[in-house]
Amino acid sequence: MTLATEPHKLDAVIDTSRDIPECQSWLNPFRDAGREAFNRLGWPDRRNESWRFTNLDALKATNFVSAVDDADISANTVGGFAIPELDDVTLVFVNGRFREDLSDAPDKLANKLGTNVTCCRLTEAICQHRESIEPFIGKLTADPDDVFTALSNASVEDGVFIRVPRGVTVDTPVHILSIATETDEPVATHPRNVIVAEEGAHVTVLEHYVTTSDDAVYLNNAVTEVFADAEAVVHHYLLEKESESAFNVSSLFAHLAEHADVHSHTVLLGGKLVRNNVLPTLAGPRAHCLINGLYVGHGDQHLDNAMRVNHAAPDCDSRQFYKGILNDQSRGVFTGRIIVDQVAQRTDAVQSNRNMLLSDDARVNARPQLEIYADDVKCTHGCTTGAVDPENVFYFMSRGLSEDVARAMLIYAFAAEGFGRMELAPVRQLLAAEMIAKLPKAQGLSIEV
Repeated sequence: MTLATEPHKLDAVIDTSRDIPECQSWLNPFRDAGREAFNRLGWPDRRNESWRFTNLDALKATNFVSAVDDADISANTVGGFAIPELDDVTLVFVNGRFREDLSDAPDKLANKLGTNVTCCRLTEAICQHRESIEPFIGKLTADPDDVFTALSNASVEDGVFIRVPRGVTVDTPVHILSIATETDEPVATHPRNVIVAEEGAHVTVLEHYVTTSDDAVYLNNAVTEVFADAEAVVHHYLLEKESESAFNVSSLFAHLAEHADVHSHTVLLGGKLVRNNVLPTLAGPRAHCLINGLYVGHGDQHLDNAMRVNHAAPDCDSRQFYKGILNDQSRGVFTGRIIVDQVAQRTDAVQSNRNMLLSDDARVNARPQLEIYADDVKCTHGCTTGAVDPENVFYFMSRGLSEDVARAMLIYAFAAEGFGRMELAPVRQLLAAEMIAKLPKAQGLSIEV
């Protein structure tokens, strides 16, 4: 499947020849509409306001092929990507293909999650649970204004479907582990995850993108749709540590009913070019949404975060807290947009983006935006960008620490504030360890967060 044929060409060729099982044919109109939208939108350039600070020339110049079957990878390698001390269930995808032999068995899923909870690969749900998934799949992406979402619609492949019945609390997190390996040609995958929490249900889901090769070139174009019914609670984590030659575009769409509570936690550590879209709609009164993120770049990495929070009902509140740490020639982008519809009276929305630059060549472009059509609201936003505070460094040096250690402590503390908002202690510990590994002079710091 070739996604781009020439660097200057906007229309991509989407493979229509691959065999689609008959049981999936009911999705063909959705796929066709995605192709039409993709061809209409074309690859964005920097004249497109949403992509103003992100250059896609490198991606457009790459010829991708379909996902590779049966990559050689061992269970020990997969085990190395487990999150220490996290009691979870894991579904493993390697180069976009579900690996039953590396994933937890169905009986373990049923034992850990409950027999009345549906948790299976997307293709199984499409073919065997159509009545359960049809009301949801593609409903939040049906009219895309972004070419990557359209591409996902056109190329729906595999992923995970989770449905938690009314009033059920799932204590065990679902870990969706996507592993990329070295391949002969760059591979493109389009994982689609659908998470449905019925009234009063609780569930936690982790999307985890990793690689066995720091040089592998590939594209992960992931879309996740979250449906939180009245009083449902969904905690979603995106942990991204791709190859530094890879492209990752991840889009989280969420629909929140009355009193629903959705938390989105994102950490971007790898990738050559990464775009993280978080797009919740607070559709029911008194819904709450937390968007919490950290992006850490070095070398020539480009990490782009685009938030669009739509307040579409009264008495809702949302919180956005994103932090960036950029070193070398890396680039960060933060676009935070809050839309308050006319009916969304008494909205309470807060947006904060803070960035720390560790070199003279690192750059961040931050664009906080408010679009308010109601007159009884409380909305605030703020962005700051700066270096490590020399006065704080001097303070620690006056207590006997070296300059390098003092700087490492301040950088770590800056990042750790975001960890503290994450509900899962093992994830906090993992990310703390990742940050310490990136700061050699911080090896002695405690990682109890």
